[in-house]
Amino acid sequence: MVKNSNEIVAQAKTRISEVSVQELAQVMENHHSIVIDVREPDEFAAGFIDRSVNYPRGVLEMRIHQHPQVSSHCDTNAALNELANQPVYLICRSGARSALAADALQNMGFTQVFSVAGGFNAWKEAGYPVEV
Repeated sequence: MVKNSNEIVAQAKTRISEVSVQELAQVMENHHSIVIDVREPDEFAAGFIDRSVNYPRGVLEMRIHQHPQVSSHCDTNAALNELANQPVYLICRSGARSALAADALQNMGFTQVFSVAGGFNAWKEAGYPVEV
């Protein structure tokens, strides 16, 4: 049976945790947080959340170990293990790609992965700051 993208995203959302933009803003205010923007580089360049890192959805699994918080590790597995147990917040334009990305990171063994519901669009609509 063939599935369309909406069906795949809906299935992923049954397996992941989502947070609202309000929850993300609160986490960012109170804690040092890992925010990964999984949009394409041109989307990211047009506006992004402060302190977020851009790893497009298509290369996330291959680059996650390069995150600045663990880039000092020479060992890829050590970097992944350090990140895997920290809260990681994923954001895209609308919440679809971040849901798929959250599902993929969970499959890699990440234990605290959150997709931002509504994505960057919801972040902007709520009036939160955007960097350019």
